[in-house]
Amino acid sequence: MAEPVYLGVDIGGTKVAAGLVTAKGRILTQARAPMNSRGSAAEGLAAVLAAAGAATAGRRPAAAGISSPGPLDPRRGVVLNPPNLPCWRNFRLAAAAGRKLGVPVKVDNDANAAALAEARWGAGRGYGAVFYATLGTGVGAGLVLDGRIYHGRTGAAVEGGHVSVDWRGVRCACGKRGCIEALAAGPALAKRARALARREPAKARKLIEAAGGRVTGITGEAVGAAWRAGDAVAEEALRQTAEWYAIWLGNMVDVLEPEVIIFGGGMGALFAAWFPHIRKHMAAWTINRRAGEIPLRLARYGAEAGIAGAAALCLP
Repeated sequence: MAEPVYLGVDIGGTKVAAGLVTAKGRILTQARAPMNSRGSAAEGLAAVLAAAGAATAGRRPAAAGISSPGPLDPRRGVVLNPPNLPCWRNFRLAAAAGRKLGVPVKVDNDANAAALAEARWGAGRGYGAVFYATLGTGVGAGLVLDGRIYHGRTGAAVEGGHVSVDWRGVRCACGKRGCIEALAAGPALAKRARALARREPAKARKLIEAAGGRVTGITGEAVGAAWRAGDAVAEEALRQTAEWYAIWLGNMVDVLEPEVIIFGGGMGALFAAWFPHIRKHMAAWTINRRAGEIPLRLARYGAEAGIAGAAALCLP
């Protein structure tokens, strides 16, 4: 009998990625389709089905999982009102996709799904309490306890990116001030680097070169590239950002005391290189004297975290 496979679908603001995944977490196929996030609800669903169809290539999965930006209700499979997916408002994604695919479908927050994949198959395997942070254009988080996503009362728990670490800080897109997302996600890192480069352009030569010769062109990716090339301003921007992460994680340890902390997302590998610095500064932001025993790890699944995580939703 053929080994059962599971369809994982990862929805973003501009693309949908899908793949078939085994029960051991091996991704067998991958496909992508553009996401029409500002079109109609039907057009958004069509993008999901296009990626799913290309990924399955005629093979029938046992079930399908979908990871999506929130807010959403994972218990009912309803996408509520994600800022990056205006095509869907109170959209019953699990039911709609299930009717078209002909298999059971589960839907969850993208960070939750990625956390589950890491807990089951990745860097969190063997730990009972796994805290996962996804760093990129935004900051997301998920918590897996004894192999189960912790959803809270309504499914909205562990919105870690919107924990405020500076109540007088910049206003986040969510409306709150000083969220870690507003202070340390990719756009915030780029903004910090641009400000430093304007102040000391001579020290930022490699950074400005990596940005195409324009300070206004500095992105998070350019900061990472320039830092690896030895740029002092890029290093300072990363150091300041890493210290915001240290404050945030100190708070997470005091509230949750996970057994392992995992960094994933587009900037996960970049900040994994800063783990010693983060750990050093985190000690000042937690009352837990044994916080230093908690491992900081880089996620196993990089760009494929959404596919693997969505498939993991299907498994008991």
